[in-house]
Amino acid sequence: MTARRIGFWVGIAGFLATLILPAPGGMPAAAWPAAGLVWLMAAWWMTDALPLSATAMLPFLVLPLTGVADANKTAAAYYSPIMFLFVGGAFLALAIERTGLHRRLALFIMRHAGLTPGRLLLAVMSATAILSMMISNTSTALIMMPMALAMLAAGGVREDETGGIAGALPMGIAFAASIGGLGTMVGTPTNAIAAGLLEKSLGLKITFLEWSLYAMPVVLIGVPLAALIIARVQRLGQDRFDPAAARAAISHTDAWSIPERRLLPVVVLAFLAWITQPWLEGLFPKGGLTDGTIAAAAGLVLFILPDGTGRKMLNWHEANRAPWDVVLMFGGGLAMAMGMTESGLAAWLGQMLLPLADVPLPIVALALVAFVIVVTEFASNIATASGILPVVAALVVALGADPILLALPAAIASTWGVMLPAGTGPKALAWSTRHIAMGNMIRAGLMLDVAGVFLIVGVVWGVALI
Repeated sequence: MTARRIGFWVGIAGFLATLILPAPGGMPAAAWPAAGLVWLMAAWWMTDALPLSATAMLPFLVLPLTGVADANKTAAAYYSPIMFLFVGGAFLALAIERTGLHRRLALFIMRHAGLTPGRLLLAVMSATAILSMMISNTSTALIMMPMALAMLAAGGVREDETGGIAGALPMGIAFAASIGGLGTMVGTPTNAIAAGLLEKSLGLKITFLEWSLYAMPVVLIGVPLAALIIARVQRLGQDRFDPAAARAAISHTDAWSIPERRLLPVVVLAFLAWITQPWLEGLFPKGGLTDGTIAAAAGLVLFILPDGTGRKMLNWHEANRAPWDVVLMFGGGLAMAMGMTESGLAAWLGQMLLPLADVPLPIVALALVAFVIVVTEFASNIATASGILPVVAALVVALGADPILLALPAAIASTWGVMLPAGTGPKALAWSTRHIAMGNMIRAGLMLDVAGVFLIVGVVWGVALI
């Protein structure tokens, strides 16, 4: 029996148990079926028993039928203003891909790489991380992986070779795409989903700038750390690969195209607006200027601005490639979180977690981040964030802790897992190159996962306490 089939029946069995058996002592009656819903969605999300977005429709079915919340309230819970940040960011990403602006940025960094395999690896990973802050992790890997394979071929690397730079470049791209995506709110859908869940569960509103203030140092330290680990595992110091010949295999016109020149100001202005939003919002009606409205404005401009070739910067056929399924997945997580709060389940879980109040808070944070990283190795990042963060919110309330110190590290950790070649697009793409030795990927990933526990907690706590 496959993991999907097991997850399907385990999820149903757990949910039915909450409908048949009495609730545990002290638990509100409405909280018991809400717990069953959480169990069902977690089991199906983490085993991919059903498409993730299909599972996201469960709250709209279960919560009204079990009396937790009526259909109108449940439907309203699927909506969040952060969705506009995600959708607008996706439109920008699609325009960047269409014009080739992403390729120019990547090649600019590659041209400034050093003449050793280790420096080339760091340059490629840096380019990947920067791109991943602006477009999705998988799109970044799709862009960078063919470049890496062309460089390897130009340097004389055999198709089946896994040692040295042959395995280091694909592995480095996969790791850097995941780590780089942490840097901004639009770097990966998981970030926006996590921010939305934290606002829904704790009332903790994290702006675009605030997210980057905490997450960007993780990226700045994490990418060189990952490059160092990969270089050691792949023994790059003994590799005779010639980066100069490899870079010569990648060519791109030096002249900027008209679409590139016209898109660049839109991207720059959008990022400047996101960064300065806390200072500019006072110039507008309360709640008028938000990260979401900025993203919506930038997205609309793309449908108005001519690209100089007789068409608009983006048309709807291209924009319709935005991951709408993730929007529904996002809404399902928000509705589940609402059900946990409305039914009293979140408060009950918080009471059950009160014994952790006797454990030093830094230890709780480290254990929590480690747990989230382990889970995300086996489940999708989005499913991990959606399933675990509402429980983390209950823990924060129970302990009376600063949400930044517990919830934000857990949110960042939901994108960190890099060890296994499944679950996320970048890792699967790296594995598909056939240049990856499984043992090396697991060893490098395990070292980075362990380091990530201390890095994430250390950075978030350090920035919070400054």
